[in-house]
Amino acid sequence: MTKQRSVVIVGGGHNGLVAAAYLAKAGIAVTVLEKLSHVGGAAVSAQAFEGVDANLSRYSYLVSLLPQRVIDDLGLELTLARRRYSSYTPVPDGDGGLLVDTGDALATAESFAALGAEGDADAWGRFYDGTGRLARALFPTLTEPLLTRSEAREAVGDDVLWNAIIERPIGETIEATFENDLVRGVVLTDALIGTFSPAHDPELHANRCFLYHVIGGGTGDWDVPVGGMGAVSGELARAARLAGATIVTDAEVTRIDPATGEVHYRHDGATVVATGDRVLAGVAPSVLSRLMDAPVADIAQGTHTLPGAQVKVNLVLSRLPGLRDTSLDPAAAFGGTFHINETYRQLQQAFESASSGELPSPLPAEIYCHSLTDPSILSPELQAAGVQTLTVFALHVPHALIAETDPNSAEHAAWRDRVQAAVIASLDSVLAEPIESVLMTDAHGRPCIETKTTLDLEAALDLPAGNIFHGGLDWPFAEDDADLSTPAARWGVATAFERVLLCGSGARRGGAVSGIGGHNAAMAVLESL
Repeated sequence: MTKQRSVVIVGGGHNGLVAAAYLAKAGIAVTVLEKLSHVGGAAVSAQAFEGVDANLSRYSYLVSLLPQRVIDDLGLELTLARRRYSSYTPVPDGDGGLLVDTGDALATAESFAALGAEGDADAWGRFYDGTGRLARALFPTLTEPLLTRSEAREAVGDDVLWNAIIERPIGETIEATFENDLVRGVVLTDALIGTFSPAHDPELHANRCFLYHVIGGGTGDWDVPVGGMGAVSGELARAARLAGATIVTDAEVTRIDPATGEVHYRHDGATVVATGDRVLAGVAPSVLSRLMDAPVADIAQGTHTLPGAQVKVNLVLSRLPGLRDTSLDPAAAFGGTFHINETYRQLQQAFESASSGELPSPLPAEIYCHSLTDPSILSPELQAAGVQTLTVFALHVPHALIAETDPNSAEHAAWRDRVQAAVIASLDSVLAEPIESVLMTDAHGRPCIETKTTLDLEAALDLPAGNIFHGGLDWPFAEDDADLSTPAARWGVATAFERVLLCGSGARRGGAVSGIGGHNAAMAVLESL
């Protein structure tokens, strides 16, 4: 009789669950080991404030890169809701702003005109037509064996577009395409989510970030998971268990032997060993290198030691705050991505301040109001009362500003308070009333606001230096001279060790809530076993 093949998956984040579901469906014995008491990693929902029945997407918050193929293959009962509005960006120290309304092209054109940026309206359409072509050409390849750079360029079929996004710093393209400083800033933000970089970045970190932000789903749209981000990981866990995978929580992996496939972990006060023909790592490459006592260069190529550079703030409001622009319904402004202090010049100034060791002021950030798109994350009582949630993602707060601090120290608490105050000040600068005046309070009378620094993310989720992508992003294709002779290499999940594969955001096409790393690791295993 043929011995059943086995796989041990280290980390029960959404990618690990995707890999587990695919492999278990194929008849492989799968064990998932999760350090925390629950699965999902950063893709979870939580009631963050006692006595307030609001189910917040506490860490990850939007979905774009999760392929329909994965949803269909795994039978996920999941609804992703499209936001009516793309974005609103108020003019700093002014009463107007730019509203990009995906449901009303005329209103969008009028908003550009009111800003004195009529020419940029046409440029905007042409530019995003181009990113749409990129998306349609490249997104389907993310769940296939890697293309080479030349093959990817041929698939795009437009050398001007390819050079503008892939070969030259994104700042050059933005400055050559748009005139208005605010419009330029709106475009640049997609290159900076989770990436600490200037617009003219010679290493093209910003370009890679931008590319992933505009190709998701073949359209570049970012959607709200109905029920919160926990609905995504919950469905994936259900699919994995139904397929026969074993999921062990409160299982802290302490050592991996890449030669034997032995994975040592602590569970219920005992040391346990699981052995797999393959070991898949949903943890970050730098974490995996520690578990194997191997150089990180043997785990992943590229820039997988880059630190994070953001602050995440969750709030629950009694109602939406008023805007300085009294002609605009706040539900429209908050219905998409609300950019604050993110003009092109402000973003560059913030990068320069942070690079010199200072917390930027004003702090550039963007806001998402999930409850407008998905009221189900609130109890019926809160919905009836007009309560709303806000998620704030602040840019250019590099981990270096707090790196050597104990996460449980008074120093870190003071830093958290300081960046939270900076976020509030940035918000207040574009509102008609202080945000604190509409904050709900919890069962103990405390304001419903929580702030997560890079140090918090590192401590809670084992994200090295708080990097939400597990490190720097890679291009979604291989270089022309890359060795793609093994299944793991072809699928972009290889390490220097045959038994050990990456299945998380550290995989070549990892990053964001996509499941792509998990899917591709599973495909590599199925080809090799």
